[in-house]
Amino acid sequence: MLTIQELREQLTGGAYDARLSYLYCRPSGEVADLRQRILHATEGFQTAFSRGDETEVAIYSAPGRTELGGNHTDHQGGKVLTGSVDLDALACCAKNGTSLVNIQSEGYGLLTVDADRLEKVPAEENTTQALVRGILARVSQLGYSVSGFDAYVTSNVPGGSGLSSSACFEVLMGVAVNALFCGNELSMAQVAQIGQYAENVYFGKPSGLLDQMGCAIGGVVTIDFADADAPAYHAVDFDFAREGYALCIVDTGADHADMTDDYAAMPIEMRAVAACFGKEILSQVDEEAFYQSIPAVRKQCGDRAVLRAVHYFSDCHRVEQQVAALEAGRFDRFLALVTESGRSSFMYLQNVATFRDSTAQPVAVALAMAEHLLDGRGAFRVHGGGFAGTIQAFVPVEQVPDFRAGMDALLGDGACRVTAIRPVGGCTLIGEAELR
Repeated sequence: MLTIQELREQLTGGAYDARLSYLYCRPSGEVADLRQRILHATEGFQTAFSRGDETEVAIYSAPGRTELGGNHTDHQGGKVLTGSVDLDALACCAKNGTSLVNIQSEGYGLLTVDADRLEKVPAEENTTQALVRGILARVSQLGYSVSGFDAYVTSNVPGGSGLSSSACFEVLMGVAVNALFCGNELSMAQVAQIGQYAENVYFGKPSGLLDQMGCAIGGVVTIDFADADAPAYHAVDFDFAREGYALCIVDTGADHADMTDDYAAMPIEMRAVAACFGKEILSQVDEEAFYQSIPAVRKQCGDRAVLRAVHYFSDCHRVEQQVAALEAGRFDRFLALVTESGRSSFMYLQNVATFRDSTAQPVAVALAMAEHLLDGRGAFRVHGGGFAGTIQAFVPVEQVPDFRAGMDALLGDGACRVTAIRPVGGCTLIGEAELR
């Protein structure tokens, strides 16, 4: 670790410029705002915790992520394609010599968890405090001794954007705890699983592992969740910018707050179909046997569950085809598969609208506008959980200004975000084991 004074001197002297340029996909020399953001984090840390310039700190980073293929397949042991993006959360951290973990997230109040009291607290469900306690508990269960530290967190991953701000925070805390107390012995896949554990068990949300893995590992990654304890993954080396396309994430402005039951119904219904075959999840079900048994499955589970299983099987195949297309340099084929995935989500998975209020379908309207603006080029699909939130579009670079203007006119200024695929996931940005 470095003292805050040393960190500032090295940072302002340009010692980390190449690292910042690489991590944030910036041209050389265009990192002044990134330097300032890190300096801001150190200043916030000192103000929040009354620490002096001699305090030894490290800067940790975790990116948001975008889903490139495989919509709601991860929780069924299926296949996904994901990529980390150039928006992230930063934490300036230092041990404090007590049992208390103090986290000051910019724009929020101070959060404190006692590392000596890591049993689940039911009253904390659906809170950030529950996530932190769950992460510490899981690391402790793995045999590591955790204690107190102070962390100042700043993030430019917007909440509710479909870029997984919650998973980003979980991975950020996991990366910090891994560095501070585990000697960086945990793999990024393990850090992702720790975040999922905290979200499932302590926070109370039945999420899959896609979001955490996308934030933790970095770059473009395909993941097979058939073995939930050890997901198989590998990097896909592909430069989207080289193809003359930008990746746009469009926020529809709709609120996720009352959607928990809608999200939970998807894995519940898919598991119900699997149970018809004596299995727990759909990855364990023979696809041909499923299609042959649809009449009986309809009677037992209902039509929507059958359609969601149809989506699961087809989207897993599409992930394989997307990876093959990218690795073969067939970007046009990849784009076609992106749009196919989106249509399957709309028709079969049915996560584009809740239909509780048929007059409110913001995701569907955004998809319709994307199709109109792209005019036969690029690709578009629902992004992430669905129902509310975001859509994704691959837009020819020359069309980006008009596409962004059209989406912002529909949904409000700043609705369309142009992003890049970041090559590194969760990491120590400044300190020990940099860019792990």
